[in-house]
Amino acid sequence: MKYEWKKLEKDIYLPKQIPSLLKVPKSKYICIKGKGNPNNEDFGERIKALYSLAYTIRMMPKNGFTPEGYFEYTVYPLEGLWDLTEEGRKSKELNKNELLYTIMIKQPDFVTNEVFEKALEIADKKKPLYLLNEVYLDEIGDGLSVQMLHIGSYDNESESFNEMKEFIDENNLEIKTLIHREIYLSDARKVSSDKLRTVLRYQVIEK
Repeated sequence: MKYEWKKLEKDIYLPKQIPSLLKVPKSKYICIKGKGNPNNEDFGERIKALYSLAYTIRMMPKNGFTPEGYFEYTVYPLEGLWDLTEEGRKSKELNKNELLYTIMIKQPDFVTNEVFEKALEIADKKKPLYLLNEVYLDEIGDGLSVQMLHIGSYDNESESFNEMKEFIDENNLEIKTLIHREIYLSDARKVSSDKLRTVLRYQVIEK
């Protein structure tokens, strides 16, 4: 039976449109870093490199290599950690050219360093992408977090972030870092901006 994250990891990937508190365990991710406006071509090329590798790992048995512990699964959604340069933090308004980001796709536990390197080799032979050599495997856990589902344009996320901040204050919590996570449940190329579904998350600590 295929592993479906939508059914088995609802607490992490399918929250409601109200803030909630949860603990997010460590997981493996393939990641790539970048800087600048996500509307630029470079951001799209980095997404392309990630998905190329994600689907290569998913289809490895068909390419003659079956990792130990392999099982069928649905590829996870794109996620991103977002920050600003020092210059960007000084500005009163968001300057997207000063954004720093790490975008990533979660991987099953069977993806070891050996499996990752083999997937890079296969992906590069099938369809070479110049950014593949910037993709790396990492283990990341957000720990105690507050998150909620945002429906609508990315430019309106501040409304949901404000709700989350109120929830954080009311529950005697504080934001651990200015870096926040976004999980993209919609394909922005196929869905109108008012229907985009994005999970927003802050790491928090108890006061």
